[in-house]
Amino acid sequence: MRARWPVALLALIAVGAAGACGGETTTSGHSTRLAPSPVKALDINPVPRDKVKDGGTLRWGLSDFPAQWNQNHIDGDVASVKSVMAALMPSPFRSDERGRVSLDGDYVTNARITATTPRQVITYSLNPKAKWSDGKPITWADFAAQWKAMSGQNPGYRVDSTIAYENIQNVARGSSDHEVVVTLAQPFNEWQSLFSPLYPAATNASPEAFNADWLNKIPVTAGPFKLSSFDAKGKTVTLVRDDNWWGNQAKLDKIIFRSFKTDMVRAFTKGEVDVFDVGPSPEDYSRARGAWDAVVRQAAGTDFRQFTFNGESDSLADVKVRQAIAMALDRRALMQLDLKGMGWPVVTLDNHFLANSQQGYQSNAGALGAYNPQQAGKMLDQAGWKLSGKTRQKNGKPLNLRFVIPSGVGVSDIEAQVTRLMLRRIGVGVTIQTVPFTDFFTKYLMAGNFDITAFSYPSTPYPVSNAFDVYANGETAKGDDKKWYSNLGRSGSRQIDQAMYRAGTLFDQWRVYDLINSADDMLWREVNVLPLYQTPQNVAVRSTLANVGASGFRDLKYTDIGFTS
Repeated sequence: MRARWPVALLALIAVGAAGACGGETTTSGHSTRLAPSPVKALDINPVPRDKVKDGGTLRWGLSDFPAQWNQNHIDGDVASVKSVMAALMPSPFRSDERGRVSLDGDYVTNARITATTPRQVITYSLNPKAKWSDGKPITWADFAAQWKAMSGQNPGYRVDSTIAYENIQNVARGSSDHEVVVTLAQPFNEWQSLFSPLYPAATNASPEAFNADWLNKIPVTAGPFKLSSFDAKGKTVTLVRDDNWWGNQAKLDKIIFRSFKTDMVRAFTKGEVDVFDVGPSPEDYSRARGAWDAVVRQAAGTDFRQFTFNGESDSLADVKVRQAIAMALDRRALMQLDLKGMGWPVVTLDNHFLANSQQGYQSNAGALGAYNPQQAGKMLDQAGWKLSGKTRQKNGKPLNLRFVIPSGVGVSDIEAQVTRLMLRRIGVGVTIQTVPFTDFFTKYLMAGNFDITAFSYPSTPYPVSNAFDVYANGETAKGDDKKWYSNLGRSGSRQIDQAMYRAGTLFDQWRVYDLINSADDMLWREVNVLPLYQTPQNVAVRSTLANVGASGFRDLKYTDIGFTS
C-alpha cells in the first residue's frame, strides 16, 4: 500500500526546496527533546555478556506459524517471522529503545552520505568478513538486487512496501565488491531504513524466487545462528549457534521457535516455553505472572491504538464536526478500559508520528486532545447540528455515526460500546456494525465504508516514511473522486504534505523534529486519526533469562541472549 513517497516528493519538490531553507514556525524548543520517556521504554533484564552463561537452549513461543519466511514479502511481514529472522539475517543499522539508530558493524563498517548535489549519494562499506551461510560473500550485488525487487517497477514481486526503494535511482559497485554506492532521486533523511533486513541476491533475482523460495523454508542465513531444522507440520524452527559467524559468539547453543495449537500460557506454565509475547489479554497477563519461575517484562511497544474518522462520510465531512467528536471522547477513560488489569500507566499518545518512548516526542494535542463535552456541544451547534430532544439534527437528518469493528476483537467492541455512551451525552448517535474479520480491511476500511473505526498502526524508528502515506492528501482521480492510497481517514491538505516532505528531506535531526511536530499540529486539527495510546508490550520470560523481553524499538542482540544461572 505504501507507494507514494516519491510521487508526493515530485509534486512538492518546488515548494519543499524553497521551504527547506528556513522560515517554518516550530512548535517547541530543543530542551524538551532529550526528556526522559513518559513510559517505560525497555524491560529486557540487561546483563553484560561476560555475566551471561555459555550454552543452553531457549524455547521461544510464536503466536502463529506463517508459510512465507521472506520478511520483505507482503505475507512475511509479521511478528513471528521478524522474531526468527532477526537472529539470521543482516541489517545495516540497529535501533535502541528510543528509536535512535546506529551502525551494525557486524555487517557494515561505515555508511555515510557522500554527496548531496546534484543527487543524494550514500556509500556503504561492507564488513569483508560478512558472508551468507552458503559461503558467498555479502556484496554490493545483494543490495542492487534487493533495490530492483523492492522498487515497485515489477509488480510480479509481491513486496510489503516500496517506500524509500522507489526513491533510489541507482545502486552500483564502488571501489570493490564490498563498497555499495546508492544514488537517490530525491533527498531522503531516513535512508538508514533501507536494506533492512537484507536478503541474498538469489532471493531477489526473479519474482518467482522472491515469492516462492522462502515458502515453508529458510534456505540461506547470515547471522550468529543458522538453521538446524524446519518442521512446517510441527510448526517448529530450530536454530543452532553458527560457528562460522565472524562476530561475538552467541551465548546460547540453540533456540527452538514453536507455535502451539494449545494455549500459549498453558505451555509456558508447563515449562514447554521460556519466552513468549503475552499480548493484550489481562487474563493471560495474570496467568503468566503466576506461572512457575516467571516474570512478565513490560515496556512501550511499537504500535499505537487509534480511532480513524472518515472525512468523506456525510456525517464527518465537516472538520468542525470531527473536532467536536474528538473532544467528546475521553481518551484516558478509553485507555483505562482497554488496558484494565495490565498494570500499565495511563499515558495518552499525543503525537501522530512519534510514540511516547521515541526521542523527539512531544504532545501536540492541545484542546482537541482534551476531554471537553461541553465545548464539543457548542462546536456542533456552530456547525448547524442542533439538539432536537436528545438527538442532534441538521436539515431534519439526525447525527448518527456508524462505528465499524471486526468480529472477535474484544478491545474494539469495548471501544465502540463506550464511544456510544460518551457521544450520547452530546446528542450524537452511534450504530455499531460488527463485520467479518476477513472483510474488515478490504470491504470496509479500504472502501471507506464506515464513519469511525478502531485498530492499531505500527510505529518504527523512521517516523516520516512510516506515516507519510497514512496522512498524505488524496490525489485527484476521475471527476471529483480522489485516490487515497493508505490514507484511510480520507482527509488531508497540501500544507500537511509539505510539512511531511520537508521533515523527510532535511538532515539536521533537531530541525526534523520541529517539522514533524509542525505537521503533527496540523494533523490534530484535521482529525483524520485520533491517537489513543502507545500499546504496551508484555513478554513472559523465565526469571534467569537475560537480554530478552519487552524490547520496544530496540533490536535485540541475539548473541547476548542467555541464562544467568
